[in-house]
Amino acid sequence: MEGKIAVVTGSTTGIGLGVARHLANLGCSVVLTGLGGAALIDDLVEEFTKRYAGKTYFVPCDLTKEDEIKTFCTNIYDVFPEGIDILVNNAGIQFTASIENYPLDTWNNMMAVGLTAPFLLIQKFLPKMKKKGWGRIINMSSMMGIISGPQLTTYSACKSALIGLTKGVALEAAPHGVTCNVVCPGYSDAPIFYHKIEKHAVANSLSFDCAKEELFSTLNPHKKPITVQEIAELVSFLCTSGADSMTGSPILMDAGNTVR
Repeated sequence: MEGKIAVVTGSTTGIGLGVARHLANLGCSVVLTGLGGAALIDDLVEEFTKRYAGKTYFVPCDLTKEDEIKTFCTNIYDVFPEGIDILVNNAGIQFTASIENYPLDTWNNMMAVGLTAPFLLIQKFLPKMKKKGWGRIINMSSMMGIISGPQLTTYSACKSALIGLTKGVALEAAPHGVTCNVVCPGYSDAPIFYHKIEKHAVANSLSFDCAKEELFSTLNPHKKPITVQEIAELVSFLCTSGADSMTGSPILMDAGNTVR
């Protein structure tokens, strides 16, 4: 992957950061974007610049706003006029509540970040991937896009729709050497799951680490968390020639949760 250019959304923490680090380690130049203060951003750019051979850029973007997404894409094209090679739509929001009590503004923000933003970014970056005859689009869904659970109605709706978007894009892009797949992780050792661990710790008077061990041993059939590194390695595999014929696929990495 040396010389490839990757854009990873939600790449300042968690799964997105793990994916960005792994792609950079394999030789990609990486565009980071996500939430965080100036000190965090500066530290990340410095880390990537020192550790990896490819170029690193941080380009801010509020993924709830169409105009900012358009500006984000324009800024990237200013740096890389030939376009990018890999787009990882990882950014997302999770908020749990019963459907009767679910705030509409939270629904709108979740759909904006988790569905509309991927649609707009694909719309902007796909044409030059087609022109080059090669590209990889990887969307980050969840096993909750395949199944669901109480108080996860909105999250499941968003993640299921992202799977549908992936399938349609895959068919349009296939004749041009571009693949589009969607990764569906289960319970992973990532910040998006930490709130559940914290609630379990408080409810059972446990330390965070004890609550984490107890939860994962109960939730995952293999009794341990799915690691960010495992997800990052799956994403990188989808960028290789070994995955040339994989497209439109919802790929579960859930430790077997959805089959029991």
